[in-house]
Amino acid sequence: MSEFVDGHHHIWRQADLPWLVGPMQPRIFGPYEAIRRDYPIQEYLDDLKGTGVTRSVYVQTNWANDRFEDETAWVQQTADQHGWPHAIVAYVNFAVDDARPQLDRLKRYSLVRGVRMQLHWHENPLYRFAAKPDLCLAPMVNRNIAHLADYGWSFDLQVFTPQMSDAAQLAENCPKVTFILQHAGMLEDLSPAGRAAWRAGMARLAVCPNVVSKLSGLGTFIHRNDPAHIAAVVMDTVAIFGAERCLFGSNFPIEKLWTSYRKLVDAFRAAAAPLSTGQRDAIFRGTATRVYRL
Repeated sequence: MSEFVDGHHHIWRQADLPWLVGPMQPRIFGPYEAIRRDYPIQEYLDDLKGTGVTRSVYVQTNWANDRFEDETAWVQQTADQHGWPHAIVAYVNFAVDDARPQLDRLKRYSLVRGVRMQLHWHENPLYRFAAKPDLCLAPMVNRNIAHLADYGWSFDLQVFTPQMSDAAQLAENCPKVTFILQHAGMLEDLSPAGRAAWRAGMARLAVCPNVVSKLSGLGTFIHRNDPAHIAAVVMDTVAIFGAERCLFGSNFPIEKLWTSYRKLVDAFRAAAAPLSTGQRDAIFRGTATRVYRL
């Protein structure tokens, strides 16, 4: 591969992220002292040197909800100054009567290609983000996400295995919106039964032609860069969705807690090595280019 697209990364200023200031709070990805600081664009660019990455997509980092536009404006300004990133996935609160006023505020930023509201809920409080497990079925959430079609924007979908059936129903209710499944469905139960349930949920989502899967964040629950684990998830996901509906994302700097960007890319290259040239091109360039309109 001569060209990579990073379909999911973050840059941030510590002062803007509540979870990086004040007392250390437990996080889904474990201890995070090493990234409890600014992660500016130049450090990100230094991290990916020599990896072949030529374009990238910034995904929101949970600034205070009422500052969603401030975050987008800051990233747009960063891109205007540095030429990176090349697209923005902003935050929008869809659990309101009408999200269109928020969407209208984001229209002025040329790099916005999609939005995310994290819907993942888990019995383990450490893994829990959404207020309740069935937000995918909430009428207001469905109604508001459907409005994204009018803006030409995608929705970055983040759910756990038990939520996948509801998430598929959400995607079916919004057929004109592209849904980008975060972190290949966030496989956290690595037991045989857990893997089987995850595959079944992924297959249910794959029935929806408007859902694609992002191959990212695979170290989240194991807290390491494990090439064998990455290969297993990549091959299962490609078998279920097809390579043309899969895309690579680094999830940096979260993955920087346990690996370098180069080692992460090397693990994904190795995972995709058995695939055809066309399949690898889809995963590392084509799908992200299409769905994020790069």
